Amino acid sequence: MPLRTLLLTILFSITISAIAQRLPDITYNSAIKSIKFSKYGDQLAYPIIRLNSADQLELHFDDLDGGVRNYYYTFVLCNADWTPAQLSQFDYLKGYSQVRISTYRNSSIALKKYTHYQATLPDRNAIPIKSGNYLLKVFLNGDTSKLSFTRRFLVVDEKMSLSSQLLLPSNQQYFQTHHRLQIMLDTRNLGIQYPQQQIKINILQNYRWDNLLKIGTPTFMKQDMLQYSNENEMIMPAGKEFRWLNLRSFRLLGDRIKRQENSDSAFNLYVKEDQPRLPRQYFYYRDMNGMYMLETTEQINPFWNADYAKINFSFRPPNGQPYNNADLIIMGEITNYGKDPDALMQFNPDMGCYEGSLLLKQGYYDYQYVLRTIQNGKPVYQSTFTEQDTWETENNYLVLVYFRSLGGRYDELIGIRQFNSQFNKEFR
Repeated sequence: MPLRTLLLTILFSITISAIAQRLPDITYNSAIKSIKFSKYGDQLAYPIIRLNSADQLELHFDDLDGGVRNYYYTFVLCNADWTPAQLSQFDYLKGYSQVRISTYRNSSIALKKYTHYQATLPDRNAIPIKSGNYLLKVFLNGDTSKLSFTRRFLVVDEKMSLSSQLLLPSNQQYFQTHHRLQIMLDTRNLGIQYPQQQIKINILQNYRWDNLLKIGTPTFMKQDMLQYSNENEMIMPAGKEFRWLNLRSFRLLGDRIKRQENSDSAFNLYVKEDQPRLPRQYFYYRDMNGMYMLETTEQINPFWNADYAKINFSFRPPNGQPYNNADLIIMGEITNYGKDPDALMQFNPDMGCYEGSLLLKQGYYDYQYVLRTIQNGKPVYQSTFTEQDTWETENNYLVLVYFRSLGGRYDELIGIRQFNSQFNKEFR
């Protein structure tokens, strides 16, 4: 191989490796399962803490390879678009740059053997001292190149107040299928000279980053107030309530399990066949907006006593024909929002349906089916043809406001609001 070609190949490999090191919410080790990273004591709360507060987060994960491994974690400060901030780790982290996860326990009772790891963070050994987007990186043996997985979390320094409102779209095209949002920022405590450049807003629906709204330019500007209400920008498909799967017990089967084929060493369960949910009248039922909880009906600890099962899914498309130029994906926290390889379903022409399987721990799961296409080199997920969009759908929205001072080297997270579309009120 010519020297020039060899050097270009090495440089390309290094670049790809560097990009992979900073991708959020990726599981690199297939033996790592059931990652739960949330606010302490609440599996359904997004990992958000206030700067210089006593707030804590809770991390749980299983290593199916068993044994005891030396897992470490570190934090990386990122900008609003999740590119690394141009700061040294010493500038945003107090304490050590790496912390070992020292709390672990081997599974017991369960047929599937695994080692459960957990951590409460931040602890006194590593504390974020800047607000913003953070990437949690978990790796082996103190070597950051041996990444096991990454997860996002947020540190907020609330320097401004903001209000949000859910409105009915005025455009007849979106009247029955979309949610329209309006946001007001009170900027009296900030010296904002160029809001178009200094303020960025991200809006998440049900904590999904793949379809977030990025808002940069205010619709109206008044003294000490910015309003964002442009309907062409502030609108999102409403989706539909998530499908559910009760796996709290593998012996007393949930209502959506049609049969089981268990052995002495493993559980193997089959879910009732799913179909597109359109066009049908909207029906509200309480869901977890795409998340899952590790819990059991038996009196056992769900983290190190709960078992695993192979869960088999099937989905029958219209007329038993595959979708053109699109992949069918199981979407939700159950598959890390489509990022896990097992999220992809395969079409079985003999059966006229899509089939797929996931290895899941005992718990209660939400999920949907979406179509994935690639646009401009990035995956785009669409649920209109599999789930339908209905304006009445209940969703959680998370509004994040970032500020960069003139000459600043990173985006501060200075405002946050969570509210529910059905009740149109804030929650924490």
